[in-house]
Amino acid sequence: MPPVSLIVVGAGDRGTGHGRWVLAHPDRANVVAVAEPREVRRRKFANEHNLNAGDAVTDWRELAGRDRMADAVLICTQDRMHLEPALAFAELGYHIMLEKPMALDEASCRAIVTAVKRAGVIFAVGHVLRYTPYTRALKDVLDAGVIGDIVNVQHLEPVGYWHQAHSFVRGNWRRADEATTMLMAKSCHDLDWLQHIIGAPPTRVASFGRLSHFTAANRPAGAADRCLDCPVEHTCAYSAKRFYAEELARGRHGWPLAVVVDEPTPEALDDALRHGPYGRCVYACDNDVVDHQVVAMEFASGTTATFTMTAFNKKAHRKTRIFGTRGELSGDGQCLRIYDFLTDTQRVITPLTRGAMPEGGSHGDGDAALMDAFTQAVASGDPSVIRSGPQESLLSHLTVLAAERARLNGRVETVDATF
Repeated sequence: MPPVSLIVVGAGDRGTGHGRWVLAHPDRANVVAVAEPREVRRRKFANEHNLNAGDAVTDWRELAGRDRMADAVLICTQDRMHLEPALAFAELGYHIMLEKPMALDEASCRAIVTAVKRAGVIFAVGHVLRYTPYTRALKDVLDAGVIGDIVNVQHLEPVGYWHQAHSFVRGNWRRADEATTMLMAKSCHDLDWLQHIIGAPPTRVASFGRLSHFTAANRPAGAADRCLDCPVEHTCAYSAKRFYAEELARGRHGWPLAVVVDEPTPEALDDALRHGPYGRCVYACDNDVVDHQVVAMEFASGTTATFTMTAFNKKAHRKTRIFGTRGELSGDGQCLRIYDFLTDTQRVITPLTRGAMPEGGSHGDGDAALMDAFTQAVASGDPSVIRSGPQESLLSHLTVLAAERARLNGRVETVDATF
């Protein structure tokens, strides 16, 4: 079978990461064109994939205006830029892998699902947590009835103090009006994952959360607007100067440092922290997304679940406890501990991983597994290997939107699961 040919729209962290999976699997896929407005990123991506100058363009519309030139497209633009290219490439007959979130409102999400179904193309959303060996092992245990019927689930996403500061205080996802809500940007993975492991659609949700810490009211006395100029920087847990300098010194040149600088040098970092958004004091930014949130859910099966997202922790794997009628399961993203009520015994399962994607977070090997599944589906014409297809992804997005309405309006919201 010939390799799947791909267009990459957006050569940021996600697009570059997927591109490197392609470079590591030349028998499976190859990139034939890229659209990226930033010249440094576009040139670097084109060089890595040996693209002709005419196939490395600033605007995806130029590629969409040509005769069909690839089997599929990876849409890896910023969240608010997903709708238009998804609709356009679906109409042109391209198979589509769309980064999460698929879109930011119900009408746009439904429009994408309608478009890909009408076009009959293979479609996957980047809900990579569904694809990890850990999730597959956990799902196998639950589906086999090892702990009986699932009654309740507790799920925690420990975002990490520095990740919150990087992405959601100083970074691209700091404002809901410019990007999207914290729940959609960071945790649509988790609400999607919960419906996947429970195996039933959510029906009702409630939510509470707010921006509590990263505000001007908590700014230390004497703090400057930028970390490089701050006399109390050395006492601050959120110091950009310390964090990014340590990343550079340790040779960690991928995410998150690659978001801050195009070239990993002390001079480039100093300039970025002195003039760019990532050098700002976390108490003097224009952020408004929440730094902690809880979502309570009821599912059609009768199962209840709670999800907690919080910034105030060491960044770590997600943690889950699942309570069944015959046993209890706890997982930390790496291993599963299963306790059996009848025998009063515990066993541990440690799923095997397949190797992380280079230069960036692998989401527990989910990134690689998503690309593996998508290219396999396109090559074979069999969408059944896709675990994050249009209807499943639409439902998870509707759940996120309902939860955010619940938080803002102080009431229980119903999830409309009709298609």
